[in-house]
Amino acid sequence: MSVLPLTVAVIGNPNTGKSTLFSALTGMAAHIGNYPGVTVEKKIGRFRDEAGIIQLVDLPGTYSLAPRSLDEMVSVDVLLGRQRDVAAIDAVLCIVDASNLDRHLYLVSQVLDLGLPVVLVLNFWDVATQRGTRINVDELSRRLGVAVIPCEAHRRVNVEEVRKAIRASTNTPERPPVRLFPEAFSREVERLRSHPEFEKAPDFLLERLLIDVGGQTELNLTGNARPALKTSLTEARQRLAEAGCRVPTMEARLRYAWIRQLLDGVVDRGSTSNITTTTDRLDRFLTHRVWGLLVFCVLMVIVFQALYTLADPMMGWIEERQGELGKAVGNLLPIGPLRSLIVDGAIAGVGGVLVFLPQIVLLFLFIAVLEDCGYMARAAFLMDRLMTRLGLSGKSFVPLMSSFACAIPGVMATRTIENSRDRMVTILIAPLMSCSARLPVYLLMISAFVPERVITLVPERSFILPNGLYWNWLHGLVLFGMMSLGALVAIPVAWLLRKTYFKGETPPFVLELPNYKWPSPRIVLSRVWSAASSFLMRAGSLILATSILIWAASYFPGNHEREEQLIAQIAAAEEAGQNTDELRAALNQESEHLLTTSFLGRAGQVIEPVVKPAGWDWRIGVGVIASFPAREIIVATLGTIYSLGKDVADDPPTLIEALRAATWPDGRPVYTLPVAVSIMVFFALCAQCAATLMVIRRETNSWFWPVFAFSYMTLLAYAAAVFVYQVGTALGG
Repeated sequence: MSVLPLTVAVIGNPNTGKSTLFSALTGMAAHIGNYPGVTVEKKIGRFRDEAGIIQLVDLPGTYSLAPRSLDEMVSVDVLLGRQRDVAAIDAVLCIVDASNLDRHLYLVSQVLDLGLPVVLVLNFWDVATQRGTRINVDELSRRLGVAVIPCEAHRRVNVEEVRKAIRASTNTPERPPVRLFPEAFSREVERLRSHPEFEKAPDFLLERLLIDVGGQTELNLTGNARPALKTSLTEARQRLAEAGCRVPTMEARLRYAWIRQLLDGVVDRGSTSNITTTTDRLDRFLTHRVWGLLVFCVLMVIVFQALYTLADPMMGWIEERQGELGKAVGNLLPIGPLRSLIVDGAIAGVGGVLVFLPQIVLLFLFIAVLEDCGYMARAAFLMDRLMTRLGLSGKSFVPLMSSFACAIPGVMATRTIENSRDRMVTILIAPLMSCSARLPVYLLMISAFVPERVITLVPERSFILPNGLYWNWLHGLVLFGMMSLGALVAIPVAWLLRKTYFKGETPPFVLELPNYKWPSPRIVLSRVWSAASSFLMRAGSLILATSILIWAASYFPGNHEREEQLIAQIAAAEEAGQNTDELRAALNQESEHLLTTSFLGRAGQVIEPVVKPAGWDWRIGVGVIASFPAREIIVATLGTIYSLGKDVADDPPTLIEALRAATWPDGRPVYTLPVAVSIMVFFALCAQCAATLMVIRRETNSWFWPVFAFSYMTLLAYAAAVFVYQVGTALGG
């Protein structure tokens, strides 16, 4: 007979080492998903003891159980057994910072009100000891009526004792809930229960309903209620105020009074409680408004540059292996649609996902190290003033910064933002940052159509450099402008989103700065592994499906017999050592014809009247459609359209010459400087990245937001492209 696993909620303030202890208890294996209807991440892990399986549910870090948003309501619903996709909670594991018991016990007092078995973990025990703080653990346990375990999660000290205490807590006699509120408050709770709508509501929710004016509890319980019910609630609060129980200040006053009484004679801070610690000395420099910002900027530049420099060789290696695999599989399969599907669709699709993996791993490696050592909280603190002007908080900066390398890890990095509105706005503007996938488009158009303006730095035939050294300042200036355009546009977009759909005051940026410590390799690797595996599982299958759909649209409904014959003839001619130039030219022409008559090509010709105001012909329209999975695909697509084949990486100047020679039916050149700039502007602002959209879908747990992001960015990009082309042409570009 199988025994059902115990389900234990893990809760604590931010920066108390909650995630570190969760990882230490469960190992690296944890199921990660989203709660239905919200953006909050659900992390569930398990471990086994001698009595069976214990399932841990890691709740979001919070300072109290007063829910202000739908996301924060999740923690309350889980604890009360109201979350349908999580089993009823058998016990609660509360993690607090042993050096800051006064503040952290506020949340614990609210958890105790639930009446569930509780285990209290005093984490950072070593930090408290170093500061001269002495805690009588046995007396604290006796006064609270719960098990209290000193712990150093980052060093895995007493982790086994925590496991044992969790199991033992469910076998102890039932502990009555802590009741801090006066009798008048209890009477008002009973009056509310007389309403049929509240008949089955837990006491804790009714108490929160009275205390949290305008909070999420009130919205949940009275959102569709009769006006008379809301009137009763207002009258109840008035009676409480008349009885001296003014909400919501009453709760803070009563709970902190209880905490002071609880800790009296239990905590001895000693004579060294006011000593200047290493953390204090570092913060004087690292949180300084001048020097702190300078260090932060240097650090971000290093991280930003490392994402390019370190990831590039690994990305190149993955692309090479992808090419080798495609070639090997292609040699094993006969020429035909099956080979094209597997090589051009499946293998190319998987490679398109895996190529992002080095950036994902490196980004989350840096984030995990900075978080675990305690610096990431300082970065958010430093950037809060700037981000507040956009209606966001300091925690939005790091995801936006990382989006310059790739929007996918940037969107995933928004998980560190607790406020749901800030997180959603950050997700929706993160794809506007110019990622590395846009570079091939910029470089191609700048090289082909932006005039050269050269400054000689070292003359030709000099002793130092025989060929001289030149700086093409206009090319560099245009490239910098294109890379900066998305960030500049994101400013009014963020402001507009905050003023419309995501209305509301920017919440106070409450952040407790943790102590600095050496990062734990185990915790860092655990977080990197979790992020990398989550990326592959979440984005992999969806982007693969999208790539196959694009392949099908470009392959059908044409007759590929002639193309297959030419491929076979080229292979035979190469084997015989014969010249294949004519055969390749014929193959390229056939490929162009097939692409033109394919569903994708027909779609491009259908949309030509729409894209023509931006100066584009149907070929550019096809390139834009084909580049939906990834922006850089437009380079390969244009190569195919202009009879150059798909692989143009080895000879880019040939593509440049083909673009320069392209003409409209009346002989006018297709590509001019305004056209080139309009294409760059479009790709700087558009949402041509299926992987990013799929990750947005996963992170928001909704299809609405990726559709919204794609729609607003595409319309914005199109309008900007038309504007740039029309103005540039009017100025004689």
